[in-house]
Amino acid sequence: MDMQRLNAAVRAWMRAPGNNTIAPDADVPAFDTPLLGCAAGNDPLFAFLKDDIGPDFYWTPADAFALAHPGVSASPEELSVVAWILPQTEATRKAHRRAGEFPSIEWSRARHYGEQVNERLRAHVVSLFTEDGIPACAPALLPQWERAISAKYGFASRWSERHTAHACGLGTFGLSDGLITPAGKAIRVGSVVVRARLEPTPRPYAHHNEWCLFHSRGKCDACMKRCPAGAITPEGHDKEKCRVYIRGVTAPFVEREQLGFKVNSCGLCQTKVPCEFRNPTTRRQEG
Repeated sequence: MDMQRLNAAVRAWMRAPGNNTIAPDADVPAFDTPLLGCAAGNDPLFAFLKDDIGPDFYWTPADAFALAHPGVSASPEELSVVAWILPQTEATRKAHRRAGEFPSIEWSRARHYGEQVNERLRAHVVSLFTEDGIPACAPALLPQWERAISAKYGFASRWSERHTAHACGLGTFGLSDGLITPAGKAIRVGSVVVRARLEPTPRPYAHHNEWCLFHSRGKCDACMKRCPAGAITPEGHDKEKCRVYIRGVTAPFVEREQLGFKVNSCGLCQTKVPCEFRNPTTRRQEG
């Protein structure tokens, strides 16, 4: 299994009827065409992330693989990490642009049912490798995965899909902490770790927030204006304000007015911004 074959297999799975739907029995896709990237398991960035985010809890690829396959020997040099970006559809993004204080129902569906698509995709990608005799795991699906508190960054987890995608050459971070990719910031992210040496994707950036107009050019405050919680300022993203607004305002709204159950849906800072569907530091336009 190489990256070319994997990319074709993932796209085929996403196109298959019933796999990529925004709600049960719906005939509407949850996501557009995925983007894939790869990093070596011994990429120094993973060790940096562990030390920077939380050396006592954050996983390197080798840490996650050892938990998933305790009887399989694998050094960091023998591992690769594959990440993917699932872009929100144009229909979902357009609906969400019109939203203000509360998320659109399309976004809430994509947040809940779309993440179920992402979970099934994680399991599918693991199965693609295991069927080829290659041990693999999806760190976010491991029973040991949990949220944690970083002394430096506050709310965190044992494995960050966004930081993994950044390491795999798929994007840089914005002022709101969202990952800005070639398909923009309105996305979901997934990843797997495999015991195979795959060709790493070159990282087309030198800095972790290079594609953010605020950080790179000092001229954008769109995500600040979009945030109804006031959780985004020139100093960055206040995770506590964000969490309180989602848990106390938008999740009850989704239960009361939209889906009949609570969903941690918001994402207002991901639409109606220059980085919604593209890397805003390029000249590419939406087709």
